[in-house]
Amino acid sequence: MHVQVSSILGRVDRWLGEYLADAVIAGSVPLDVAAWTVPGEPGGAGEPVAFADVPDPATFAPVAPAFEWGRPWGTTWFQASGRVPADWAPDDRHRVELSLDLGFDGAKPGFQCEGLVRTPAGRVVKGLEPRNHHVPLEAGPGEPFAFLVEAAANPDLSGGDDFKGARAYAPTPLGDPGSAPDAPLYRLGRLEIRRVDTEVERLIREVTVLRGLALELSEHEPRRAALLAGLDHALDELDPGDPAAAAPAAREVLAPLLASPAAASAHRIVATGHAHIDSAWLWPSRETVRKVTRTFANVVDLMDRDPDAVFTSSSAQHFAWLKRQEPELYTRVKQRVAEGRIVPVGNMWVESDVNMPSGESLARQLLQGTRFFEREFGARSDVGWLPDSFGYPGALPQLLRKAGLRWFFTQKMCWNDSNPMPHHTFLWEGIDGTRILTHFPPNNTYSGDMRPTELARSVRNFADHAGASHSLMPFGYGDGGGGPTREMMWDARLQADLEGSPRVRFGTADVLFGTIEREYASPPVWSGEMYLEFHRGIYTSQARTKRGNRRNEQLLVEAELWSASAAVRTGAPYPYDELDELWQEVLLLQFHDILPGTAIAWVHREAEASHERVTERLEGLVDGALRALAGEGTRSLAVNAAPFAASGVPAFGGATDVAAAAAVAAVVLPDGGVELTSPGLRVVITANGLIAHVVDLASGRDLVPPGMAANLPQLHVDAPARWDAWDLDRSYRANAVDLVDGTVTLHDDGSVRIERAFGSSSLTQTVTVVDSAVHIRTEVDWHERRRMLKLAFPLDVHAQDAAYETQFGYVRRPLHANTSWDAARYEVCAHRWVHVGEPGFGVAVANDGVYGHDVTRDSVDGRVVTTVRQSLLRAPTFPDPEADQGKHAFTTVLAPAPTTDEALRAGAVLGAPLRRITGAAAPVPVVTVAGVDGAPTSAVVSAVKLADDRSGDLVVRVYESRGARTRATLHADFAVAEVRECDLVETPLPDGTAAVVDGGGDGAGIVLRPFEVLTLRLRREHA
Repeated sequence: MHVQVSSILGRVDRWLGEYLADAVIAGSVPLDVAAWTVPGEPGGAGEPVAFADVPDPATFAPVAPAFEWGRPWGTTWFQASGRVPADWAPDDRHRVELSLDLGFDGAKPGFQCEGLVRTPAGRVVKGLEPRNHHVPLEAGPGEPFAFLVEAAANPDLSGGDDFKGARAYAPTPLGDPGSAPDAPLYRLGRLEIRRVDTEVERLIREVTVLRGLALELSEHEPRRAALLAGLDHALDELDPGDPAAAAPAAREVLAPLLASPAAASAHRIVATGHAHIDSAWLWPSRETVRKVTRTFANVVDLMDRDPDAVFTSSSAQHFAWLKRQEPELYTRVKQRVAEGRIVPVGNMWVESDVNMPSGESLARQLLQGTRFFEREFGARSDVGWLPDSFGYPGALPQLLRKAGLRWFFTQKMCWNDSNPMPHHTFLWEGIDGTRILTHFPPNNTYSGDMRPTELARSVRNFADHAGASHSLMPFGYGDGGGGPTREMMWDARLQADLEGSPRVRFGTADVLFGTIEREYASPPVWSGEMYLEFHRGIYTSQARTKRGNRRNEQLLVEAELWSASAAVRTGAPYPYDELDELWQEVLLLQFHDILPGTAIAWVHREAEASHERVTERLEGLVDGALRALAGEGTRSLAVNAAPFAASGVPAFGGATDVAAAAAVAAVVLPDGGVELTSPGLRVVITANGLIAHVVDLASGRDLVPPGMAANLPQLHVDAPARWDAWDLDRSYRANAVDLVDGTVTLHDDGSVRIERAFGSSSLTQTVTVVDSAVHIRTEVDWHERRRMLKLAFPLDVHAQDAAYETQFGYVRRPLHANTSWDAARYEVCAHRWVHVGEPGFGVAVANDGVYGHDVTRDSVDGRVVTTVRQSLLRAPTFPDPEADQGKHAFTTVLAPAPTTDEALRAGAVLGAPLRRITGAAAPVPVVTVAGVDGAPTSAVVSAVKLADDRSGDLVVRVYESRGARTRATLHADFAVAEVRECDLVETPLPDGTAAVVDGGGDGAGIVLRPFEVLTLRLRREHA
């Protein structure tokens, strides 16, 4: 028998796209439609409106078919009403429902207009999305009905085809209501009541699945030939003039093909419904609130009609939004959670970026999320869930495990542009040695749709067949929400046990991980960070958002410290509620498209304003607590919130009288340069503003190589092939322009002012020497496009690698490019400092709000030169065409640092500068950490706060900073009844009671492993 593949496939496609697509609608009647457009500016304070504020639908204006509606970001309410035809009597073959097409096009769901359907009384019924716009109808034959639809005119910023095509990343005015045009974006499609032929509907699904499976099989597979022949024979049963009549006969032809079971050794897929919802991205968080509602409405409706449906959902913030906005729907969601069908995962406030947030921020993501899930649903999840964050730091395994999570799920690492990750199921080992069982879905997406091509891709890609047989497939429309559909459910069931396909069962992530633990005795180990070889520009885009994050992370910790100290010392009330609110606001802004700088202009404008409000409120909390601690008086005091002593002021809550700064001698050199000399450094600044020498007077070493200069601004062309705000292509290095033209002015206070102009921008620097460090304040008025500004520091250090601060420690990365893995790390993340060194000598380059860095080594006349460069600014034009335009300020510290200890101290003190206050008495630290018997310790205090359960207990977080074992004593300057170790969410561990040591006050002896994070709970006597 000859099987003409192309002819059969062409025939199948025409039947699916034309004859059967028409036949599935056995009858339709248009609805009566009326509309009301929410007045005012889209995105303004009064828009959108709550259901209670919508006018009487009787006042809505009737609209004709193909009505044009929807200014960008505006909202239109529609009333759709009608009557079920009297002759549509119920039967076993037909279903009556509505189809409400708001004007959807071929773009992906979640990236264009969407709607929420309500009853006239306001009860949420279902969301409307492209490819999922049916609405269930309970009315019987001859009965009237009416629904309201809240339609959101969200513009499609994906280029219309999921970021494909030449103009996918073109600058657009649609990212902000203030710049968007006024013309309507959408034209209503068909709004009608339909009588659906379920027999034709099933035939469509069966043909679709078998066609897809045939295409995935080898042309030599007997199964492929049988599928194609069977499809051909099934279509022989049908008449294009009346396909519905013979649909049962066609299905009988296909039945044996669908009944043939999968091989016993077939890969097994656990399919879980999901809807990855970006908390903000190509839409503001205001719109995400509505996306969450629409998605959960879809999920609850699906579960009401399909007992197999399960749904996995992360982000406590999303549940909190739903609880606030739609309490009735939230009650239905809670019921499904109690049944185990909606499964909260991740235990984080949002799916945050995890490279740039501080260690305390990640701890609070887990604390706030876990507390919410426990309070609302009575349980924590075991599954860490971050499918779309842009790389994963080596500190994360410990933090996940210490927050009670057993497993970790992500998929983003499949985006690597150079080196594929070698495993899909493995143990991920963090910088401290903690391991967590981790899984990547081999179909390379968190938004599967159960097509045979996706199942086949899972089998082809899975790297661990030798030891494991299961993988996870999250399915459902995502990014902009939407969730799983009934068609996906049908397709999954058809492929549950199908020859040529992997086996499929519905389940949840914990089912998958539990199975892995039982079957995979010795998973491979991946040690250290999972660096994403893609999206390297995220460490620099939208600098104001990043600086606001860094500032408020520190201020939150500082406000907790001073507030806890005031509560312990004076009985002042602790601002639990306000701190929770402020933490949650900052945690939301750490979402993986906000902090990385990859959202639309509207999002970043709001993020900057939010950070400013948070800063103001936190400064108020700090001021109030310090007033309570210091009392009324005229004594001039310096107080220190850093974890290290600074200028003689004790660490983490200490204070002293303000002392005069060490004198710095300043001399103008004959060539116009300036020499600054402090007790620790001699610094020479050239006449054009570069730093020619930084001599460490203690060692006699010059930090700057002979004939070279530091503090060198460099401008690069930055035009990535795609994903503008995300990507930094390697090609940027091909065209650096050194900005060497500048003027130098010595001021009376010993500071040096440097001014430069370039392109349409200007750069001003103020250089000072403080103790043994050079401080460089860089202010930029930035008006470039598709350019990147770096600040370079060539150093006379023979370094093999560099240490970069990460959460609760640091990571070392080699400076060579021996392998493709090394070469791919040409732009990396560091928090407050980078350290390069050789035995006995090193240099720290610290910052107050920069994350992107590159460090290289070159041989100059046989001498190794190590160059550290900070990435200050970018100028991408998509998705925000005005990204980073305007004024910015950065502070850099350059200092001798024999080890990473000195680098950490420089970064920490820069991030938490001394405060000047007046009062009656200098506050004394409420807790201190010291080495045992005077020995040094690398234990560092990260946070001091009152316990979230409002017991009055003091919570102290300490971590080991050097990568070495250390012993220390935690001393409390108050009476302690008990000290216990807890997890990150402040729950005491069963074996977590520590002895209270004698001598010098109450406290506890502690032992820390390398980079270990330890959370201690101190119960106060008489608290």
